[in-house]
Amino acid sequence: MNESQTPNTLGPVEIGRIIEALPHRFPFLLIDRVLSYELDQKLTAIKNVTINEPFFPGHFPDHPVMPGVLILEALAQASGMLAQLSLEDRPEANPLFYLVRIDKARFSQVVTPGDQLILNVEQRRMIRRMGQYICTASVDGKTVASAEILCAGRSAS
Repeated sequence: MNESQTPNTLGPVEIGRIIEALPHRFPFLLIDRVLSYELDQKLTAIKNVTINEPFFPGHFPDHPVMPGVLILEALAQASGMLAQLSLEDRPEANPLFYLVRIDKARFSQVVTPGDQLILNVEQRRMIRRMGQYICTASVDGKTVASAEILCAGRSAS
């Protein structure tokens, strides 16, 4: 256990388990690995940004930049992953979590090929399958984006 982990910290979560928990698939699955999480509390995941991303040829081809909306989507997927992991061992059916609202979105630095996005989400509250999350994305220890995200769980059927 490293300095940032507590006795309640779990992880890592590899891509196979992420694919089981989230409905997204390539090219729209934007989480490569969950580094650590605490049920109903927080989660840290990574997205490795490569030049092979399907959006780079059309998003500033001479100066490839990851679209901010996809950084927000990665944060939303990390939030949904925390919700899914937190519900995993509970008797009710695991719902799909949909993005409902984004507030206070801010971008402070561009994300380019070769960057590794560190996605941090902290669950502020969960009421009736509505989860509110405080989210930050960083590269090399510098915050590149932040937002408050609301996700709602709905039955998958």
